[in-house]
Amino acid sequence: MNRMGDLESALNKDGVIFLTYGGILTQALLVALTEALEKGVEETGMKMKTSINIMTIFIELSQNIMNYARLQQGKIEPKGMVVVGEDSEGNHYVFSQNKIALADKEKIDKKMKTIMGVDKDTIKKLYREARRSGKDAHSRGGGIGFYEIAKRCDSVDYEFESIDEDTLYFRFKTTLYTPQA
Repeated sequence: MNRMGDLESALNKDGVIFLTYGGILTQALLVALTEALEKGVEETGMKMKTSINIMTIFIELSQNIMNYARLQQGKIEPKGMVVVGEDSEGNHYVFSQNKIALADKEKIDKKMKTIMGVDKDTIKKLYREARRSGKDAHSRGGGIGFYEIAKRCDSVDYEFESIDEDTLYFRFKTTLYTPQA
């Protein structure tokens, strides 16, 4: 897997950054960031379907940061980073990075390997089954959001980087390809 964590390199090589945020995420802040992103995306004249997909992925990844918040000095701090942009080839991406507990890595990795090992139709089927069953619907990090993301993008990449024996960085990047004329 390629290293995705070099933000400076990503910002230098990519064309347009619609939104970059790093820090503590709250529900109120997520609403404000979503409104700012929506306004920025509207101004580009982007196709509605692409716009909706970017917004949905952004919200899911931001909620992921809040769901997998790492306990810091006795309190939960939902800190992370989200970048929404357009690369030099005109493709759109959403990137996130946050700290997770080592115990969450296995659950995430298992879900992601399942998603990356199947086609779009199977992802849609797994998503519908998960919604119908209600299993994990309201649990922290149930994984249904990963299905939602995978349905809406063209590629997914993720990685873990160890910080210490209990904590890792979880990096996640989706790309929505723009058809070339």
